[in-house]
Amino acid sequence: MAKFYLSLSQELRAFIARQQVFFTATAPHGGRINLSPKGMDSLRVLDDTTVAYLDVTGSGNETAAHLGQNGRMTIMFCSFAEAPLILRLYGRGRAIRPRDREWGELYPRFAPLPGERQIILLEIGSVQTSCGYGVPLYEYRGERDTLARWVEKKGKQGILEYWREKNRVSIDGLPTGLLPE
Repeated sequence: MAKFYLSLSQELRAFIARQQVFFTATAPHGGRINLSPKGMDSLRVLDDTTVAYLDVTGSGNETAAHLGQNGRMTIMFCSFAEAPLILRLYGRGRAIRPRDREWGELYPRFAPLPGERQIILLEIGSVQTSCGYGVPLYEYRGERDTLARWVEKKGKQGILEYWREKNRVSIDGLPTGLLPE
């Protein structure tokens, strides 16, 4: 049975800290829904109603585009290895870039990651737990080094060019705000 809360308890914060993967979901007013897996020890619980993750370069930048349009976001965690549980965080999100004032306040909370491009901040409006009985058991084997090798090969200038080509607008044509205009 699903239960709703207004904030994260210490128990739920501890659950989040143990997870190696989480999923983000956003949607524009019209167009494609985006659902993305995330990992790499990139998420931090800032307080009982705020989480943030250090977002790395990807093939697109849908999350930032959707958040720029309407702010709606869900982050989901599910237990693959312990007692079954699904945890969803519903709220309003926004992207914070290195050029933004808040970057200097938030970035020190994260370990540097290859290809980092922005911080996604979610202000939680509602927390939901559900059973997770149908989620299979998996064994965590480690992080991939593929992104780190790709970023190293591209170099700083190559990453900027990639962002200009692949990360400035969403697949539905919405601006992502990643690079100043």
